[in-house]
Amino acid sequence: MRILVLGFTGYLGAHVVERLRALPGAQVLGGGRSPAADLDVDLARVSPERLVKALASAAPDTVVNCAGATGGDAVTLAEVNARGPAVLCAALRDAAPAARLVHLGSAAEYGPGTPDAAVTESAPTCPAGPYGATKLAGTVAVTGSGLDAVVLRVGNPVGPGAPPTGLPGRIAALLRKTDGGPEAVLRLGDLSAYRDFVDVRDVARAAVLAATAPGPLPPVLNIGGGTAVPVRDLVRALAALADFRGRIEESTASAAGSVRSAQVSWQCSDITAAEQALGWRPAHTLDDALTALWEGGRTP
Repeated sequence: MRILVLGFTGYLGAHVVERLRALPGAQVLGGGRSPAADLDVDLARVSPERLVKALASAAPDTVVNCAGATGGDAVTLAEVNARGPAVLCAALRDAAPAARLVHLGSAAEYGPGTPDAAVTESAPTCPAGPYGATKLAGTVAVTGSGLDAVVLRVGNPVGPGAPPTGLPGRIAALLRKTDGGPEAVLRLGDLSAYRDFVDVRDVARAAVLAATAPGPLPPVLNIGGGTAVPVRDLVRALAALADFRGRIEESTASAAGSVRSAQVSWQCSDITAAEQALGWRPAHTLDDALTALWEGGRTP
């Protein structure tokens, strides 16, 4: 089985590749801009004609698209998150129409949630900003492509290797820079939001299950922890792991909090459909994920 992973060096992509390479008989190819890529592909820039030739040469049975942008201006987000999936689907229809496509979407596509309610895949989508809007455009391109495709709508990934571009990785990086003593002060932004955190290793396992599942899958599946957790609790848990004994101060003037808190105060995904379609449920708790994040970044 030949499996092409686009965005294979990214946070999610690297974990997906690690799991796929453990499958017996799987030949895993990496696609992206890295010099180590088997397929030199930048979905934000590549022409459909060139991508068709590259995909025909790779002849994948399955494509897992982990390529995506979480930051940058609206143009960058649109090029990567909207244009990328659209050109990929167009090229796959010509080069490998029988291949399965697993595309990693985002729970941000739903927009603001209702407190104490978990959102299902049939809920209306109303993204609150350019990131969610461009991810939703990518999902629409995939679900309307006519391919054997599924979108995994991922919650807030956390765990080993979390980058500083996301809240958990950013907080961990700040904690590593402080002395952690009683006089230390960690100044953060608004931490009042609730988020659905999911271990990145569980996200990777869901992607592998989707890539190898027999028969068609639902067009969209939520992949999350299934629980809304106060962001403030996540920060306190990381602070405890860091043995931080100082003060945590919140201020709307700080950039080191959740930049979407004011727009999306509640987020929680119903993950029932993923269990029914893939036999998937999270295997790691949030404590597992935070411990792996903290321990993974410690200096030996």
